[in-house]
Amino acid sequence: MQTPVDPTSTAAWAELTTLHEGYTPDLKAAFADDPERARRYTFDAADLHVDLSKNFLDDEVLPALLQLADEVGLAERREAMYRGEHINVTEDRAVLHTALRLPDPSAGLIVDGQDVAKDVHEVLDRIDAFAEKVRSGAWTGVTGKRIETVVNIGIGGSDLGPVMVYEALKPYVQQDLECRFVSNIDPTDIAEKTRDLDPETTLFIVVSKTFTTLETLTNARLARAWLLERLAEAGAIDEEAGQKEAVAKHFVAVSTALDKVEAFGIDPANAFGFWNWVGGRYSVDSAVGTVLAIAIGPKNFRDFLAGFHAIDEHFRSAAPEKNVPLLMGLLNVWYVNFFKAASHAVLPYAQYLHRFPAYLQQLTMESNGKSVRWDGTPVTTDTGEIFWGEPGTNGQHAFYQLIHQGTRLIPADFIAVATPANPLKDGETDVHELFLSNFFAQTAALAFGKTAGEVRAEGTREEVVPARVFEGNRPTTSIMAPALTPSVVGQLIALYEHITFVEGIVWGIDSFDQWGVELGKQLAMKIAPAVQGDEAAKLEQDPSTQALIDYYLAKREK
Repeated sequence: MQTPVDPTSTAAWAELTTLHEGYTPDLKAAFADDPERARRYTFDAADLHVDLSKNFLDDEVLPALLQLADEVGLAERREAMYRGEHINVTEDRAVLHTALRLPDPSAGLIVDGQDVAKDVHEVLDRIDAFAEKVRSGAWTGVTGKRIETVVNIGIGGSDLGPVMVYEALKPYVQQDLECRFVSNIDPTDIAEKTRDLDPETTLFIVVSKTFTTLETLTNARLARAWLLERLAEAGAIDEEAGQKEAVAKHFVAVSTALDKVEAFGIDPANAFGFWNWVGGRYSVDSAVGTVLAIAIGPKNFRDFLAGFHAIDEHFRSAAPEKNVPLLMGLLNVWYVNFFKAASHAVLPYAQYLHRFPAYLQQLTMESNGKSVRWDGTPVTTDTGEIFWGEPGTNGQHAFYQLIHQGTRLIPADFIAVATPANPLKDGETDVHELFLSNFFAQTAALAFGKTAGEVRAEGTREEVVPARVFEGNRPTTSIMAPALTPSVVGQLIALYEHITFVEGIVWGIDSFDQWGVELGKQLAMKIAPAVQGDEAAKLEQDPSTQALIDYYLAKREK
């Protein structure tokens, strides 16, 4: 196992430390001194047009950041990922989400003795064929009715990605199909999602690689019980054989545990697999996206994959000084480790991307929320950021105050598209143009602020002037695309996947395991008997947990 380079031991880190000590951000002066600044720091990656000019960058900082990438061996680690080496060291696995979107099934990528590209395309072809059956009505429920609603049951990466992309690509969804998503083990989730459904026209997709995920399998059993009960009430089934056929016609799986799939009642022929080199938060472009292939169609799903691949190729081959994921990842390191930024806002000015910040929370924080390096030694720097955000302009009326005038530095990414899916006018006003005016204005206001002199010139009372001053020098990145197409959504996801990778390599951590989510799940299984009234199990818990269980048992209405 290669020992990670300690970034704080590099010459580039020392140079960045010196630069930071003498660095006073003044974006207004930076633009005044360099009329070409916007052009020099704006780059294209596939369809993404990315303006980095309102960041804390100059002709000394940028070379130092690129030198840091060289000194920690980022390019070598990147190639190891693309080759399928086991860079997920704690699980001894390859990290090959990039292989999920290889366009050529004969690419010849052999990993652990398997032809990965060939395997990926075999599954994709099966998904395409199944999706077309559902979309055309050839696949029917047990009573012969076509499927009108698909309910995806998963959690974590098996839910966040499909939900986000489904919402992002709503204009591409077949009009006579609706998809719903169940993830939370809170029974309210599945109760609400199935409350108004017709069981005869509902298809469930159970997404669990091992078919053992507690939340997913609990919800799958609840869905099965709901289906059989409702079909029986309607007189559609009345015997065990009918129940078996109903489950087989109304349930499919995304899993590789075919024995468990079959035991549940799902035909193994209707199970779509993926591989241990696909991390959950990197899996939306695998069979986990089966619900999306049904919703938007196989062609659009392939376009979605092509968007990922376009950014994969850019990240792998673009020159470092023009490599967008590399530069954005290094900027995040600059802000986290030198400016002590603890969070990062992602602000899509596209309502269809309203779940994108939530998706990024798992991608970034589950990946880089680590305190040991990949060799088991403690990290030598702060790692990770809290990713958060909401669509504009909603966020402007909520938390932008903190970003503009708060005491904490919060770098922000603004995302917008040139052509809206729903071009509407308010009288003579193009509403999308009004919307984008806010997008442009916010990054300008954050960068350049408003001086006391400008406030006074508006006739403001002197005692109020300080409250209305905007210091500016709040760093932002602007990302634009022609439209929110399947390809562009894939490009956005891949962009942040590779940004996350860059940060992880600099910090020397394994961005592809997630041991931090395990302990709470293990304890939940031990506590469950106490919650169900087992006094001996309760007494094994800590005093706080015991008291909380006592309150629950006393207050719950049976």
